[in-house]
Amino acid sequence: MAFKSDIEIAQEAKLEHIRDIAAKLGLTEDDIEYYGKYKAKVDYNVLKRLQDRKDAKLILTTAINPTPAGEGKTTTTVGLGDALSRLGKKTAIALREPSLGPVFGVKGGAAGGGYAQVVPMEDINLHFTGDLHAIGAANNLLAAMLDNHIYQGNELGIDPRRVVWRRCIDMNDRQLRFVVDGLGGKANGVPREDGFDITVASEVMAAFCLATDLKDLKERLSRIIVAYTYSGKPVTAGDLKAHGAMAALLKDALKPNLVQTLEGTPAFVHGGPFANIAHGCNSVLATKMAMKLADYVVTEAGFGADLGAEKFLDIKCRVAGIRPDAVVIVASIRALKHHGGVPKDRLSEENLDALKKGLPNLLKHVENITVKFGLPAVVAINRFPSDTQAELELVRTECEKLGVKSVISEVWAKGGEGGIDLAKEVLRLIEEGKNNYKPLYPLDMGIAEKIEMIAKEIYGADGVDFTPAGKKDIETIESLGFREVPVCMAKTQYSLSDNPALLGRPSGFRITVRNVKISAGAGFAVALTGEIMTMPGLPKRPAAENIDVDENGRISGLF
Repeated sequence: MAFKSDIEIAQEAKLEHIRDIAAKLGLTEDDIEYYGKYKAKVDYNVLKRLQDRKDAKLILTTAINPTPAGEGKTTTTVGLGDALSRLGKKTAIALREPSLGPVFGVKGGAAGGGYAQVVPMEDINLHFTGDLHAIGAANNLLAAMLDNHIYQGNELGIDPRRVVWRRCIDMNDRQLRFVVDGLGGKANGVPREDGFDITVASEVMAAFCLATDLKDLKERLSRIIVAYTYSGKPVTAGDLKAHGAMAALLKDALKPNLVQTLEGTPAFVHGGPFANIAHGCNSVLATKMAMKLADYVVTEAGFGADLGAEKFLDIKCRVAGIRPDAVVIVASIRALKHHGGVPKDRLSEENLDALKKGLPNLLKHVENITVKFGLPAVVAINRFPSDTQAELELVRTECEKLGVKSVISEVWAKGGEGGIDLAKEVLRLIEEGKNNYKPLYPLDMGIAEKIEMIAKEIYGADGVDFTPAGKKDIETIESLGFREVPVCMAKTQYSLSDNPALLGRPSGFRITVRNVKISAGAGFAVALTGEIMTMPGLPKRPAAENIDVDENGRISGLF
């Protein structure tokens, strides 16, 4: 059988009309707005109508630290949803939207793969319903109003040297990380140093994804701190009277997007903050809506469990008032061998010694979920043809020592059918009901202490070193009344440490925090560690080089 790419599989699929997908959740045509035949937005007022309905069982999918070998977290999420549907469960999936930067860069999309995808995958990966563009427009409107205020007389006394709000663009563009703008004379603004973030790193995205309704979104936007005055007082979007117009730009984007899997399971795809520089979860609105419309909801948190899952459990769950009923931790034999030091071109060879060296990465994530957060978990082994029985048995044995089962998942090749065993184990965990979920830290703990706890308990660090700038940032943030907020760690996804080269389960390391900033609209403090950047760059050979479209509008080369 000839190998088929993800896009070829998606393009050959026969999709159901989106009204029929909506009907599976009890939604009528009055509840949705069509974006063609296969996409729709769902009116956020549906949540008000269903507020007394019992919440679905929530399943969180996370993973080990990502590697070039591939783990398959989104693929597993989609396949598990389809498997639950095959078992007769009323299921919905809740995922993040892809960012154009990684799609055209190196990471790829966020629609799953093989026979476990959400579709139409081309639309989802390219523009979709325009949500990310709306978020970028709201971010940049605020930037324009801020600079215009300074230019038009600066009534608020903003210090141009203490402007902290950056422009954004949904593309990996290192050239825009640091710029000087306002050049060319008085008529063109006030010259100052500036810069761009990628849209998914914008605080507007974070506030958007944590908002519980349009009113809450507007209030969050008004609290965003954009600059400081000459006397050190924070200036907010509300002070600039920008929040109403920003919310107007976002009113339609805030409506969750409804699509489907290849097997017709309803899927909400909405919001897209990165998990290495933001909180890495789809929108609260989409998750809560899915939980009111289905009996089982499968969602995911970005990158490894040290990033996305930690933020899901310490930030999103607090905001949304939810908790997972079970957690799936995805790994692959190939990825674990990579963590054990095997180069990419030799991952297909059996290597039990390397697997033993890489396994502690998985086991640390298992420990974090089951012990630190008190949640029931299962390990999903995303199977590759090169996996040997001895390798699979080694993983099974080591997981059992921690009281967790490992289940082989073959959803990439078989769709929902390949996830039946995983679905049955998830259902067993939920029915067993052994759930002692608790956040890692109390909110009344100081910001530095929260950072220390995450570093020591979740990453396994010996401690944290704060630069003088980082210490000053924390003093300023706490003096402004933001001591009792959760912390969002900005850290490399490739390692449990802040050094991407330290694979497996490193020990004897410390985390360096160079800056801490307050995202008052999102409601958390962001700790910047290591060399993490809020604007990625393109690789030497961008994925965009392989993407094309023919005269009929058919896209090729998209994974």
